[in-house]
Amino acid sequence: MHAIRLHAFGPAENLTYEETEDPRPGPGQVRVAVRAAGVHLLDTALREGAQGPLPERPGLPTIPGREVAGVVESLGEGVAPLWLGKRVVAHLGFAPGGYAELAVADVDRVHEIPGNLDFAEAVAMIGTGRTTMGILQFAELGPDSVALVPAAAGGIGTLLVQYAKNAGATVVGLAGGPAKTARVEANGADLAVDYKDPAWPDKVRAHLGGDKVTVVFDGVGGDVAREAVALLAPGGRHLVFGWSAEGIQGGEPYLVDGVSEQVLGPVMMRKAGGPHPVQTLELRALAEAAAGRLTPAVQRFPLAEAAAAHRALETRGTTGKVVLEP
Repeated sequence: MHAIRLHAFGPAENLTYEETEDPRPGPGQVRVAVRAAGVHLLDTALREGAQGPLPERPGLPTIPGREVAGVVESLGEGVAPLWLGKRVVAHLGFAPGGYAELAVADVDRVHEIPGNLDFAEAVAMIGTGRTTMGILQFAELGPDSVALVPAAAGGIGTLLVQYAKNAGATVVGLAGGPAKTARVEANGADLAVDYKDPAWPDKVRAHLGGDKVTVVFDGVGGDVAREAVALLAPGGRHLVFGWSAEGIQGGEPYLVDGVSEQVLGPVMMRKAGGPHPVQTLELRALAEAAAGRLTPAVQRFPLAEAAAAHRALETRGTTGKVVLEP
């Protein structure tokens, strides 16, 4: 098979398109003919060999990637024959192997793709959609809500805007540059503002009149977060799920006592509850997309151009979920 391999930690150029051995499914696993592989900002940090709060660095050489969708073409021992030939999507956890024509997944991580979703959309919902569902558990959105979404042209931001509008909320979306703000407006935001404009908070205040923001969905941190939190009404909520403005290994996100809540990781899983909270959130995300309530934005790259996809993601040159297609 062909795959993207990393032989040395470093820049995106270290990702090389090569021919390598086919993986073999072990007991309780399936092998998937990959049609779409998700690319995450975390992948870029692992490629660089990052330490700190991230998962353990993979051994080298490695095939990056943790989100795949495709068709089951081989079964490991103990897997029910009914899986053979099914269109499926899986988040591999922190096991690598997604940037390839073939990938192996534990069958208990695999979901059948609803018939109206394509492979790239399914990949977007299994990772980005799952996280979005987890964040929204804390939002309590309704017709009286005013939601502010930084990075509203991104994968999570796109879904947050759609969900908030479906709940009847007033939605303000921030994005960098006119092309991205146009996408945010087309996605349904009541106001789309360029956060590169120093006057953006004044534009938000003018649009809202006497209303105040009730919830800030913050995956950005930095100065944008500080200015966004200043727009909050008394009792408003600042839901923090990342700080991309500081880089994935960056400093602490902007937090305010009594206002800010960090909602990723164990907090999100405890809120989801049940014996399998990760799968619960994945199924919710796929159901929302299958019902047409959420439509992920996807930016596609050929598998062989994984390095270009990483560079675009790192320089904020992407919109929506970045996906590689063999």
